[in-house]
Amino acid sequence: MDKKKKIAIIAAAAVVLVGAVGIWFFAGRGSAEKSEDVVFVSPVEMVMNQGSLGIQQRFAGVVEPQQTYEVQTQPDRTVKEVLVEKGQDVYVGTPLFTYDTEQSQDELNQAELDLERLQNDINNLNAQIETLKKEKKTAGEEEKLNYTTQIQTAENDVKKTEYEIKSKKIEIEKLKDNINNATVVSEMDGIVKSINDAGSSQQMYYGGETSNAFITILETGEYRVKGTVNEQNIFSVQEGAPVLIRSRVNDDVWTGTMGMVDMENGQTGNNGMYYGYSAGEETQSSKYPFYVTLDSSAGLMLGQHVYIELDMGQEDEKLGVWLPEYFISDIDSNPYVWADDGKGHLVKKTVTLGQYDEELMEYEIAEGLTMEDAITFPEPSLKEGMKTEITSDGSMGNQAPVDMEDGMMEDGMMDEGMTDEGMMDESMIDESVIGGADGPAETFTVGDGTGDAVGLEGEE
Repeated sequence: MDKKKKIAIIAAAAVVLVGAVGIWFFAGRGSAEKSEDVVFVSPVEMVMNQGSLGIQQRFAGVVEPQQTYEVQTQPDRTVKEVLVEKGQDVYVGTPLFTYDTEQSQDELNQAELDLERLQNDINNLNAQIETLKKEKKTAGEEEKLNYTTQIQTAENDVKKTEYEIKSKKIEIEKLKDNINNATVVSEMDGIVKSINDAGSSQQMYYGGETSNAFITILETGEYRVKGTVNEQNIFSVQEGAPVLIRSRVNDDVWTGTMGMVDMENGQTGNNGMYYGYSAGEETQSSKYPFYVTLDSSAGLMLGQHVYIELDMGQEDEKLGVWLPEYFISDIDSNPYVWADDGKGHLVKKTVTLGQYDEELMEYEIAEGLTMEDAITFPEPSLKEGMKTEITSDGSMGNQAPVDMEDGMMEDGMMDEGMTDEGMMDESMIDESVIGGADGPAETFTVGDGTGDAVGLEGEE
């Protein structure tokens, strides 16, 4: 990874960290009752498993094809029968639908009769010209001029009729082609995404986009991942940065490279507006797509919803204890962490630092801590001897454990599970997931770097 890219990723991570701390105070301090007598601590293993308190800048993404094939209907033709269904696999040459040929057949019969009539007209005109020329030879000088005029008129009628015959033949060939090719077939291997039963005269809305296509086919094979940002988070997308694609249902991870934000296709209005709250005021901004090029799409399914996050080495396996540097106080002189003493009281626990990971901003704890020790986030109000309580949901400090009730978090925030009910836009951006080791993650929004929480996107 070159130096510029590395700096960009670290900067993005730093912004996430600042926002995350703001969220921690917003969610825990602003809404939960403080407990002056108890300090909540979490096991070191949980902190490491969650990665920086479980806070990781994420974008919601969806797996889509590299190409889309849109089939339009001819405006002067009527669809007789659709031969495929939505979600059906199709291949090159698979019949998609047929046109009604009854009208074309009637028109062809009439056109052939017209052509026969025009041919007869040509024959009659040519015969008339021959007769006029013979009569002209025996006519007097005064009558020859009249014969000449009649011959010229007949010759002009022949040329006009010949042009009509040529046009009529083209019409007949087109009608025959319509009849012989009444069945429209697929030109790519893929899956039928949508069928507009109303034909091309009506727009269809699907996947956040509008299309006039009668049938839309998504290419199968190599996929890409589409993510979405808004004007408040657009700085987080770094072109060329390595990213991780995480499954929403298991631990599967894919790798890829982040592309540029598509500024030409921003979405605004009722179906594309981002709504949030900052400093007590409602804000809104447009959404913009960006795309991730996958190193491999093996195992991904078309339409699968995933998470996109910057790859800062969080998947690299490390031996021993590693902590984010903001857990460690007095790093340059006498490093220590706030920890449970094993008897339910808070102490300053001296640690020996080892290696430093600049990308993740983590220190190796060479001595002083084990996976079983429980620690808390450093706060000015902490004092040795305070009572401690080990939590299993990641709560720390004088913050009461978050109480989830009916899928709704305090202050009206929504948890991740609500996406399954369609209550939250699947293209929501900048998720920060904070979860316990034994349960599903709950979703908070990332702050804007000033401590103000930014809301989730509205339902589409």
